[in-house]
Amino acid sequence: MTSTKPSLALLREMSDEAVLRALMDRPRLTRAELAVLTGLSKPTVGEAVRRLEAADLVRDTGERTTGRGGVGTYYALAADAGLALAVSIAPQGVAVEVLNAAGGVTGRAVEPVRRPATPDAIAGVLSRAARGALGDRRARVAAVSAADPVDKATGELVHLPDAPFLLGAMSPAATLAPLIDGPVVVDNDVNWAARAEQAARTGAAHPDAAGDFVYLYLGEGLGCAVVADGRVRRGHRGLAGEIAHVHVPGPGGQAMPLIEVFGRLGLRHAGSTAIDVGRLLAALGDSGGTVLARALAEAVSGVLDAAVAFTDPAFAVIGGPWGSAALFAAELAATLSARPRGLRIAQPRVKEDPSLTGARAAAVHRLRDDLVARSR
Repeated sequence: MTSTKPSLALLREMSDEAVLRALMDRPRLTRAELAVLTGLSKPTVGEAVRRLEAADLVRDTGERTTGRGGVGTYYALAADAGLALAVSIAPQGVAVEVLNAAGGVTGRAVEPVRRPATPDAIAGVLSRAARGALGDRRARVAAVSAADPVDKATGELVHLPDAPFLLGAMSPAATLAPLIDGPVVVDNDVNWAARAEQAARTGAAHPDAAGDFVYLYLGEGLGCAVVADGRVRRGHRGLAGEIAHVHVPGPGGQAMPLIEVFGRLGLRHAGSTAIDVGRLLAALGDSGGTVLARALAEAVSGVLDAAVAFTDPAFAVIGGPWGSAALFAAELAATLSARPRGLRIAQPRVKEDPSLTGARAAAVHRLRDDLVARSR
């Protein structure tokens, strides 16, 4: 069998990508340092740098090495090589971050959200926040986290019965289109949080290292993400993990949709299906807190029973503002331990803005791939 040698063009592309990715991970490097990091020869690195400079992707910083030996030039990614947006659309407000390929934040804007949150109102807030963060710049790609169900095919936010946030459907991609030159990926906030959690656990020498798990979000809204075979499973329409209408044991042992449990317990905001987190946490601290924690644990266990039956996770991560409340967490662990197929509970490793953390990582990854594609 005769082997086919790679073409010269392919070798050049591989060299350019190696140099480009090395500069994505470090603020500046000399050609000698690039040669060491990439394993390429100095002449090959020099040619790659020349091509990347011509493509406006790499620049000479103007800085030179000092000390004994020859003077070396420091190179870095061009400041205007490309930007990405990471976006969070949530009841607390709309946050937009502008990111470079190194993952640095070069702009940020946060806009409050008023209730009721109509599609037109959210679109206006999103556009205002994005323009405020970008200024006169444009972005190449964007990743959007939304506290609502997301249609996998269209990327539109979907209104489901009893959804606590958006009243209607809207398209973040269409809203951002005037500011973005490339693709906009949109997903549910719990799915993004699960991806961030998965990344935090990958490679860890720990029994809860990333594998098959479920991520349960317990806050003003309720959500679940399923991670199986290393991927977040979104389902046919992208609505996997929408757990509000899963039937669970409610007060008095009566079966009812999960969201209805909070109505029966008097824990909803007035005129809304949104859970009143402040009232819930305060009630857990009252004299009847143990009884409430037990009722909540029984209801949430019903959701996790379904997750065990259909996805067989290794463990469950419980996130959200009341998911880690000590009394509730203790009751949940006790309830699950009595199940025929017990499920281990793990605390989230990513505690600060997990959804935006997941979207941020995806935005940077897509921007890097975009830069590599432009170098060819």
